[in-house]
Amino acid sequence: MNWKETLLAHRQTRIAGHLEKIGPDSRAKLEKQLAEIDFDELDSLIGKYVLQKPETAIPADLSPAPFFRLKPGNDAQAEYYRKAEAKGHELLAAGKVAMLVVAGGQGTRLGFDGPKGTYPICPVTGKTLFQYFAEEIGRFAEKYGHVLHWYIMTSELNDRATREFFKTHDYFSLPADSVHFFTQGTMPAIGYDGQLLLGAEDSLALSPNGHGGTLLALKKSGALDEMKRLGVEYISYFQVDNPLVPMADVLFLGLHCLEGARMSARMLPKTNAFEKLGNFCMSGGRLHIIEYSDMPDELAQKKNADGELAFLAGSPAMHVISRDFIEELTADGKLNLPWHRADKKVPFLNAAGEIVKPEEPNAVKLESFIFDALPLASKTMILEGCRAEHFAPTKNKTGVDSAESCRELMCARDARRLELAGIKVPRKADGSPDCIVEISPALVCDDADAARLNSKKYPAPKAGEKVYYA
Repeated sequence: MNWKETLLAHRQTRIAGHLEKIGPDSRAKLEKQLAEIDFDELDSLIGKYVLQKPETAIPADLSPAPFFRLKPGNDAQAEYYRKAEAKGHELLAAGKVAMLVVAGGQGTRLGFDGPKGTYPICPVTGKTLFQYFAEEIGRFAEKYGHVLHWYIMTSELNDRATREFFKTHDYFSLPADSVHFFTQGTMPAIGYDGQLLLGAEDSLALSPNGHGGTLLALKKSGALDEMKRLGVEYISYFQVDNPLVPMADVLFLGLHCLEGARMSARMLPKTNAFEKLGNFCMSGGRLHIIEYSDMPDELAQKKNADGELAFLAGSPAMHVISRDFIEELTADGKLNLPWHRADKKVPFLNAAGEIVKPEEPNAVKLESFIFDALPLASKTMILEGCRAEHFAPTKNKTGVDSAESCRELMCARDARRLELAGIKVPRKADGSPDCIVEISPALVCDDADAARLNSKKYPAPKAGEKVYYA
């Protein structure tokens, strides 16, 4: 291919000139990146998202999305929940469910050098996020009598380190052929003048294409075809920074199946009108998520007659997705989701060959969001989650949504499970555990498993004590 002609035809004069000035090795590497770009599509994206700033249009018919409460509201619904739980059990026992964790990030905000999944999170043992998930998956596989396949989406930045981490730890006793890695796609950063930016002499300034890119990465990597061969029909999607995620919840899986949903979501009741969670809404008979920053104040604060927020349902990014729905969305080898513009400060290589670190935003990064697949699904379902039991994001070192708060929530949940087993837990005046406890998920992966904590074998923790149960 004559790259100079192609680039000039698409008005990418900066890259065209740069290619003529660099050596053959650098040129080959850069041309390989250019070959991944659909320049006709890029021209369209630049015109729509870069050279102009698209406005977010809020539908006029926006209404709160219906959802299933975590606890059934009447006898008929209780019976339906029992059927759903039986169906979820059946799906897991038949190997029709795979786990998918989005793990492309680094632990930078945690002050940690490495993939976020390798961050030590457990309050007593210091087990990493990856180890915690692996032990939980192993217990679910034991419990349901079928190997559960685990798909881990990495990024170009951490793929090698993640694979080596699992290999070094012998896949945490999971069958090696049940752990699958695939890499998230990237998008080039685009300057406000529509020109692609260079990140180095031999590379574009690339960044991950957003968590919506998970779907296309599954297609391009061959993982979707592999799932089909393995008999996987449903995918449990979650993010690596939340160790409390109910990844194999039989009620969630069963409701998704019985409702005929193509894509389902967990919701958390918002703590206030302006909590930074996306809002589940209906428009035109389809489910949408309106980001908290885009939600009109009057709708965010609207209340029902009982005083509860009308738009109560917030999104913590937990989904069940039917495999064949992803196949439909990616059938033509493209990601058929809308893009979102993010204005960023992107370091770039200037004409003199120097790296410039701008102090103000200088470029657009385009990202796709997985929740934009919801309105494309013919049928969706939402199930309420329990914030204290299901949501402990590890985004910061201290404070809100931190490693510190996550460990407190992990300890609180495990203390409650000890009490389910009849083991007394010392508590402070405010009701929180007066000890630090950690239960291995290889022993207890859900509340039903708490019965495995035989009080004769496992002693009660003492005040101020750190105790690990395995």
